[in-house]
Amino acid sequence: MAASAQFPCFVVHKNDAGHVATSIEALTPDDLPPDDVLIEIDYSSLNYKDALAAEGHPGIVRRFPHIPGIDCAGTVAESRAAEFKSGDQVFVTGYDLGGAHWGGYSRYMRVPAEWIVPLPAGLSLRETMIYGTAGFTAAQCVAAIVDRGITPDRGEVVVTGATGGVGSLAVAILSKLGYDVAAVTGKTDRHDWLRKLGAKSILKRADVIDDSDQRLLPERWAAALDAVGGKTLVTLLRATKHRGVVATYGLVGGDKFTSSVYPFLLRGVTLAGIDSAKCPRPQRMEMWQKLAGPWRIENLDQFATEITLDDLPGYIRQVLSGDSVGRTLVIPTSKKVP
Repeated sequence: MAASAQFPCFVVHKNDAGHVATSIEALTPDDLPPDDVLIEIDYSSLNYKDALAAEGHPGIVRRFPHIPGIDCAGTVAESRAAEFKSGDQVFVTGYDLGGAHWGGYSRYMRVPAEWIVPLPAGLSLRETMIYGTAGFTAAQCVAAIVDRGITPDRGEVVVTGATGGVGSLAVAILSKLGYDVAAVTGKTDRHDWLRKLGAKSILKRADVIDDSDQRLLPERWAAALDAVGGKTLVTLLRATKHRGVVATYGLVGGDKFTSSVYPFLLRGVTLAGIDSAKCPRPQRMEMWQKLAGPWRIENLDQFATEITLDDLPGYIRQVLSGDSVGRTLVIPTSKKVP
């Protein structure tokens, strides 16, 4: 690629007064930070972390200007790493992408070779981004349940935030594996969609919040996947069956919770924390092989809305207000930068 060739990027700036603003800008390869592999990006995706990065969240963005996008998929354009060559189809999720490192809201990006995953057989580049960090997180949550011996005959698995990216993909994967899924959502217009994904029952958010001071609640679920945290996580722990598992990966309801140790000591409940960015490479590759193979969701398109860089501000507001559904694919093109 010519060093002077321009391409569009979604850039976050912060001025001396602390005001954060975004814009579509034209950059060249020389503007990108140096690294092992230059990728021409076909798709990225929009996640909650990306929305926070676009707001200049100090826990995510350390330096400005910044380009968000914690996921990307595309083709190797240039490589200084022996394991990758020009023309290879690859993708990246997590690590410091879109955080400390410029991310996927750009037509081109340079990354360390060790972050890159070769496209697995059974998936297209577009499908890897429909999954993205959300699908990778969902797969780890499901693995936490399966690996601890929670079989479908043990009872229902409850999924909070079920219309979100992680939640909706988890509902579909769990259903494919034979689990009865109770999907929790506050979006009444999405009940039919969740049932089509495989949910056997739909619960309101209030159904998974118990404000009583009881240390244990009647045993209800074999396992839980929680995007909320706070009081919801406490309720799930107290209502999980003996030797059950609660996989937690989100904090939209708060980053703190107070619980007694009774669910752990008297019922042997496991609280499994799920991280995606720093997942070790062997487990990372294992999850992607499952997503491309035995856990593969048919008709992944049903989860996806496609947007361009120009559309990002409106969709970011949806994510931050809790109004987003499924997965949002970002195509790094713009009318502002031909």
